[in-house]
Amino acid sequence: MAESTEDQTTDVQHFDDRMSDSDALMWSIEKDPMLRSTITTVMLLDGQPDIDQLQRVFERASRSIPRLRQRVRSNPLSIAPPRWEVDPNFDLRYHLRSARAIGEGTVRDVLDMAVPISMQGFDRARPLWEATYVDGLKDGGSALILKIHHSITDGVGGVELMLELLDLDPSAPEREIGPAPQVHVMNQAERFIDAFIHESKRGSDALGRVISTGTDTLVSLRHDPVGSFNSASEIVSSALKLLAPESQPMSLITHNRSLSSSFDVLTMPLDVAKKAGRSLGGTINDVFLAGIVSALDRYHGEHGANQQYLRMGMPINVRGAVSNNSGGNEWVPSRFVVELRHSSLPELVSHIRTRALEARDEPANSLVGPLSNLINRLPTTIVTQVFGMMMKGLDFQASNVPGSPLPVFIAGAPVTSVFPFGPLAGAGINITLLSYVNDLNIGVNIDPASISDPDVFMEILRESYDEILALA
Repeated sequence: MAESTEDQTTDVQHFDDRMSDSDALMWSIEKDPMLRSTITTVMLLDGQPDIDQLQRVFERASRSIPRLRQRVRSNPLSIAPPRWEVDPNFDLRYHLRSARAIGEGTVRDVLDMAVPISMQGFDRARPLWEATYVDGLKDGGSALILKIHHSITDGVGGVELMLELLDLDPSAPEREIGPAPQVHVMNQAERFIDAFIHESKRGSDALGRVISTGTDTLVSLRHDPVGSFNSASEIVSSALKLLAPESQPMSLITHNRSLSSSFDVLTMPLDVAKKAGRSLGGTINDVFLAGIVSALDRYHGEHGANQQYLRMGMPINVRGAVSNNSGGNEWVPSRFVVELRHSSLPELVSHIRTRALEARDEPANSLVGPLSNLINRLPTTIVTQVFGMMMKGLDFQASNVPGSPLPVFIAGAPVTSVFPFGPLAGAGINITLLSYVNDLNIGVNIDPASISDPDVFMEILRESYDEILALA
């Protein structure tokens, strides 16, 4: 049997040899293509890097980051989560491609190229990432379209992963290319033994937690029975809220869904957004979310819809001191209703801040892992239906990811902008913010069946942010 890659580390991140239960859920629910979890990033470059050097950068990264050479191996005879194994047929030429910019080579043209790349499902027999280098942009620039499956990492982990591709100095010497990871394709007997060991260890760990929790609970019951009962009731209520089926969006006009996407972008100055946030008694994240809610209010009004509430999805980052260097996903999903109508911007920011903090502090957030473990034991068809009823009821999703505060370079070329596009996964819109130096780069992923006039929505979104930033 091959040695476990558990505890295998790189200079960037640590990766386990099996999916977590929550990662496995994202993997299995893609039986419904509308629930695909694809993260796309468009990186704009000043000039054109040396293509041979760019290939060496990706070759080195694929050797130092295990996930970039690993495929997913599921076993229908096992209850253990899918295993990550090095692809014996790994071919960098499949994952790193090149193309000439369409049209006049504008940013709009690059986004139009990125959309079909994003919409296409991954080849599940290969590692779950692709990169397309685009040259021939206007003014001599170029771009890199990166596509990665959400089961590999979340937004924060993705930024750390990208650092393996990037340098802080344009003249930095090329880093040494290490040996390729060892290939070992397990036979059925090895898979059974490996899964048995994994589940036995996990069961032992779970039993230890149960004993520890049970002891703490008995002590709490003895000293504070009323408080213990109230805490248990809060957790049950929170769990029911987390799993509540909400299969229909609340919007009167943006409730249609399709398998298509439309990309657009906007950029705000980070320092101005900070000042605006302080003037409103909030943070950059509050400014970001308030702009979205304000724009959706105006958009519905523009179409004559008397819309008061929308349901929002937002990932809650749970990376702590122990997991900061961990690959994979370290977040929990949250859903909550936001009110659109407010008498002033300070009132809107206060409302958004309150709702976001409530979502962050939900007691059931700590139960996402155990609940995922239980749900994963159901047939895939049922799991997909359950999550479909949860995700397809979202009107929009929003995510804020901290990026590099310093300029970065790839293969010697300066990176001018980095725009993130999160998966729709059942929602009508996904708006993601990624900071870079003094820019807040916002990627907007729109389902055209939901927003049939994306140009109108983007203009309203820009106006909403302009109004907020004017308070700086």
